[in-house]
Amino acid sequence: MKILIFLACAAIMLTVLYFLMIMPRILGGPDMKAFRNWLYAHRGLHNAGAGIPENSLEAFRRAVEAGYGMELDVQVSKDGIPVVFHDFTLKRMCGGEGRICDYTLEELRQFRLLDSEQRIPKLEDVLKLVDGRTPMIVELKIERADLRVCREADRLLSEYKGLYCIESFNPLGLFWYRRNRRKVVRGQLSEAFLREKGNRGILYFLLQNLLFNWLTKPDFIAYNCLHPDAASRRLCRSLYGKTAVAWTLRSQMQLEEAGKNFDLYIFENFRPETKRLP
Repeated sequence: MKILIFLACAAIMLTVLYFLMIMPRILGGPDMKAFRNWLYAHRGLHNAGAGIPENSLEAFRRAVEAGYGMELDVQVSKDGIPVVFHDFTLKRMCGGEGRICDYTLEELRQFRLLDSEQRIPKLEDVLKLVDGRTPMIVELKIERADLRVCREADRLLSEYKGLYCIESFNPLGLFWYRRNRRKVVRGQLSEAFLREKGNRGILYFLLQNLLFNWLTKPDFIAYNCLHPDAASRRLCRSLYGKTAVAWTLRSQMQLEEAGKNFDLYIFENFRPETKRLP
């Protein structure tokens, strides 16, 4: 009997601990309503076949002119300049060797995106182009504990008058914003890492199940749209009332299906039948 009582108490304690660990920001957070009725073009409204690569100025210009919000990726060059580029390496998009952080801005500007006329843009240039006309979801690309991108991107974003929020897969980036820019909307990116080949270990378990939320206190959860059944993601939405963002929807059917489980939508490689949500 004592063993059963001990096991029951342990189960209750672990359950309470779990709910505390996944708890996002509850009090004092900024309002998410302004973000909710937009659709967001993933890395801009790009079309590689038409010479408009992802994360290019032309892709962002097209998104703005079409009336969409946008998601974009930011990391820093060797000389500490925030640039808009997704991969840590240059191979896929530019055919080059090495990493973004291995090159100065001047050196990065010599590369072309997918052999187009488009170059790797500075975050500063993207902000000037968008100029507050549509909202932005800014993903901070952070490897390990290198948080330079938080400081350098914030230096520009803090002066920006338009609507934006930040997100990252790396909880340390959100923690930096929690400590330094509490009024900025922040989101935790995640997915079902352990379902993908090659992802093993306790870190992926913690990230998949949002078990760093106690530290980062996100305002929204952005999750792979293919894994809406993730328990921690569902609880953050249903129990704690946090905005659920779906990435990345690639068809009108996926967009319509996502409405059952998500509140805000990032799309790619198709044009949604509507530009704004009611």
